[in-house]
Amino acid sequence: MAKFPVPDDFWAVIAPLLPLARECPKGGRPPISDQAALTGILFVLRTGLPWEDLPHEMGCGSGMSCWRRLRDWQRAGVWRACITPCWSGWTAPNNWIGAVRHATVPA
Repeated sequence: MAKFPVPDDFWAVIAPLLPLARECPKGGRPPISDQAALTGILFVLRTGLPWEDLPHEMGCGSGMSCWRRLRDWQRAGVWRACITPCWSGWTAPNNWIGAVRHATVPA
């Protein structure tokens, strides 16, 4: 399975915008890293796969974990905050920005 890592320059723009991880008082599994979640989110948005079909071999956790992170980041305004810096000086290989941009358009 091919992995689609998040480019370092794109990660440098988004990482400071992400909210701090929530603490889970009940315990449970440790959360996947933000970078792994972003990789899974962008993979699903780019390929059009259903969330539940996200390949476990990618190391991005489950599709539901990535979907929840997308939902939380959307509510926190991460995508709106990252669009301007990304468009202002970064050229998106493989149209990653387009995938993120389409994730913010209301249905």
